[in-house]
Amino acid sequence: MTDRILIADLELSSHIGVPAAERAAAQRLTVNLVLEPIRDFSALGDALENTVDYFRVCEEVKALSLVRPRRLIETLAEEIASLLLARFAIRTVAVELRKYILPETSFVAVSLTRSREAHADGAA
Repeated sequence: MTDRILIADLELSSHIGVPAAERAAAQRLTVNLVLEPIRDFSALGDALENTVDYFRVCEEVKALSLVRPRRLIETLAEEIASLLLARFAIRTVAVELRKYILPETSFVAVSLTRSREAHADGAA
């Protein structure tokens, strides 16, 4: 079984949406992340520097969501995956990004999984 770190319902704020009016004000989004670290948990030696610092992961994802306006949540999901693969010792990341815009739905979401191998080849 693969070791994983799960981050559930991280609150983000982003100027996102296809119409300019929708991007004008920051919107609430949430993201669920599944991180597969390069090191197994049995090899961590109870030391933070040997694992993925999930506090830093959350801070960097929140900061990324505010960097610039975007039209598509798909774009932000890809950027989150690329950022995490580039900055943290993870093998694979799964991202589910939720947007709360349509009144007839609980949310709309996009979901993707990217791996370090694909990222290194430029196919992330």
